[in-house]
Amino acid sequence: MAKVEQSMSIGTLSKMSGVGIETIRYYERRGLLRPVARKSSGYRVFNNESYNILRFLKYAQELGFSLSEIKNLLRLRGAKGSSCEEVQVRASTHLRHVEEKIEKLVRIRDVLSRLILQCRSRKVTDNCPILDCLEERSEHEDRSNSR
Repeated sequence: MAKVEQSMSIGTLSKMSGVGIETIRYYERRGLLRPVARKSSGYRVFNNESYNILRFLKYAQELGFSLSEIKNLLRLRGAKGSSCEEVQVRASTHLRHVEEKIEKLVRIRDVLSRLILQCRSRKVTDNCPILDCLEERSEHEDRSNSR
C-alpha cells in the first residue's frame, strides 16, 4: 500500500512537531530543513518527511549534538551508499565530548560540595571560602590571560 504524502503549512508542522514556527524558519535558514514547495502566495509547504526531519533534529539535540553535527548526520541519512561506520565515528566522537563534559561537571560538583561544607561553619562573608575561591580563581585567570 502506497504511503499518502500529506502537505502541510508551517503552522501545521509546528503544531504537529511541537517546534515553534520561528525555530522551523531558523532550521530552514541553516539548511537543516527545506520546504518541499511554495504556494503562489509564497507560503511554505512541508510534508511527512519534513515532520520526520524535525523529530530527528529534536532528538539529536536532546542527545547534545550541535546543529552543525546534526546537519552532517542528516546528510548521511539522506545519502545513498553512505555507511553506518561514518555515523558511528561521529557518534563516538560526540560520546567522547560528552564524557569529557561529565568529568568536568563531576569536578565542579566536588569543588562546590567541598566549598559549601567549608562555608557552613562561617557566619560573615568577609571570610567566606566560596567567595575567596572565586576571587582567587578570577585573579589566576587574569594573570594567565595577561601573559
